[in-house]
Amino acid sequence: MESNRLAQWLTIGANLGVLIGILLLIAELKQNQDMMRAEIRHELSVGIVDLLQTAASNEQLADVLHRAVSGEDLTPTELFQFEMRTNALFRYWEDVHYQYRVGLYDDAEFEKQREAWRVSMQRSPITIDYWCRVRGLYSAEYAAEMDSLLEAGSCEAGF
Repeated sequence: MESNRLAQWLTIGANLGVLIGILLLIAELKQNQDMMRAEIRHELSVGIVDLLQTAASNEQLADVLHRAVSGEDLTPTELFQFEMRTNALFRYWEDVHYQYRVGLYDDAEFEKQREAWRVSMQRSPITIDYWCRVRGLYSAEYAAEMDSLLEAGSCEAGF
């Protein structure tokens, strides 16, 4: 009788130990998830800072971007440079959009991102034109988001 009682207590103790272990594991997984989210957000921030800093520190690129947005003519090489830089920007935005869809950005924060994209697109007809030519190279969800920022029919109208 005494050995049955001892066995029951040992079983209860072992079960409590397992339960505590599971709770600690859950807490550690949550902490790792939070760290990964912070790391991803940091990488996103570094990405946009690098893109912005490149234009700010490269006078030739800044000139190309300024002339492109102003509607001035670009040489074929400058147009290629503009398109590659714009493609990098679109890829960055696509990543932000994906991170929002998986819960990394909250609604208010993402809305500010969208507004920045809208302003950036609307001030530059050449950027809209380039988007319309390459939109099929991006995820359907992101393309729909970007299209929603443009005036209806922008891509069908030749821009």
